[in-house]
Amino acid sequence: MYDIFEQLCKKNNVTPYRVCKETGLTTSTISNWKAGRYTPKQDKLQKIADFFDVSIEYLINGKEKEESSGYYLDEETAKLAQEMFEDEDMRSLFDMKRNMPPERFQAHMDFMKNLYKQENGEDF
Repeated sequence: MYDIFEQLCKKNNVTPYRVCKETGLTTSTISNWKAGRYTPKQDKLQKIADFFDVSIEYLINGKEKEESSGYYLDEETAKLAQEMFEDEDMRSLFDMKRNMPPERFQAHMDFMKNLYKQENGEDF
């Protein structure tokens, strides 16, 4: 398990000391873990997992559960969904698309694309 921690440190270009400082863990916790004298409890594993933005499962065995891989098929879809969730205008556009006749929505899209081209000198 400590080897996965080391890999995450290398991958994220951080030292164990920095992980300790930012998570509130003690350096002795990490030292004892490295030496095999200690295995961090659930709460400490969660702090480390949160720091690296991974699951505890990944921290323990280097693998994510399939159902933990996320609701969306890929990262781009998840980012778009999050952006739409956070941006009221994006949600409004989505709702208009769903509720407007296709030809009417296409007219609005054509207008926005032309406006974009006028302002930026290139097609959208």
